[in-house]
Amino acid sequence: MTPQRTRANIRPPEPDLTPDELVRRADSLRDVIRERQAECEGSGCLPEQTNQDFIRAGFYRTVQPRYFGGYEFDLPTFMKVLMAVSRGCAESGWVLALISGHPNLVARFPLEGQREAYGDSGEFLGPGVAMASGTAHQIDGGYRVKGTWDYASGCDLGTHFLGMTLVFPPGSEAPSGTAWVLFSRSECQIVNNWSVFGLQGTGSRRVEVGEHVVPDHRVAPWSDIQGRPAFCQPDPDVYVSPLFHGGVLPVLISELASVAVGAARGALDLYEVSLRNKRRSFPPFDTMGELPEFQQHFGEAQSLIDTAESALLGMGADYMERARRAQEQGAPLPEETQRRMLMIEQQCARLAWEAVELMFRTGGSASAGKSSALGRYFRNMAVLRTHITMQIDHTSINVARLHFGAPPLGPF
Repeated sequence: MTPQRTRANIRPPEPDLTPDELVRRADSLRDVIRERQAECEGSGCLPEQTNQDFIRAGFYRTVQPRYFGGYEFDLPTFMKVLMAVSRGCAESGWVLALISGHPNLVARFPLEGQREAYGDSGEFLGPGVAMASGTAHQIDGGYRVKGTWDYASGCDLGTHFLGMTLVFPPGSEAPSGTAWVLFSRSECQIVNNWSVFGLQGTGSRRVEVGEHVVPDHRVAPWSDIQGRPAFCQPDPDVYVSPLFHGGVLPVLISELASVAVGAARGALDLYEVSLRNKRRSFPPFDTMGELPEFQQHFGEAQSLIDTAESALLGMGADYMERARRAQEQGAPLPEETQRRMLMIEQQCARLAWEAVELMFRTGGSASAGKSSALGRYFRNMAVLRTHITMQIDHTSINVARLHFGAPPLGPF
């Protein structure tokens, strides 16, 4: 089967859509999404109007394989879309990121499971949780599974759900490793236990699945019990882009880093408006933007964001080139290389946080108001920084351990 024939299996909604046009659409939605920030935060989930905007624009299909009706664009394009959306609303960007990036996980399932996920139309919205909060006991022809997963961002919108489980061989009471399980939406119950002071609009609720049996093709091995990744090379006839052949980790964590950089850029937009319009409360009543002190704050914040964005897009381009070579060799990127890329993404998120913290601290007490848009960016970034994959101290230890020949202490 040739790549040309393979890529026409499900026709995407707009076969001639280009990466530049997709990014332009994301930029054009910025102001509209920004106006819905308060609604998103207050409702605790992505507004349905925004969800429909994303569907019409094609955002959910950005990195979805062409074979299954997606656009299969590269990692830098994916990052640019997420940054543009997050510039308007970090919570909306987060939901988009943690749903639209998961075709890279689906690629690890048997082809029959992938076909079930994408169906006849290619409509797939697959939130997931990478904590092994479920169990999968192997039986003839499948697995007996159940589980409870917290922090399932965007689960209300999902057509499916991806849950990480501990895998138990037949007759064993000790797990042999972990695996992803693909659930249909009808198999899941959602519990509204998400109440936080930032990223409230992501709808990161609990997903519960009662005990039942799933077939083999809806389970994808992830790691052994020591946490070392299980190698699974996606079908090259189905997955033409190098994006799917370099390794999952840099792609998944690019989602969070892109949201962070985009949110920081959005905060800078608001900070600039404030500096141009807010005046000192004593003579000569200059605008804040006329004062050298605040010019320095603006310049520093801008440089932090520019640096983060440049580094993130550079890493994305580097990943695509390295993944192309890995695809030719039939093996993913070395584990140390993937984790070093993760550290670049973490550094980008940290630079973005430093910029937002600087603007919040110098923006005046009004920024701390509950309705302050700048304050909302600050709250969202503060919660984003708590994510397990954003803990750079932990990752740096694992990168060094791999470099010196020792096993890592965890998956990140």
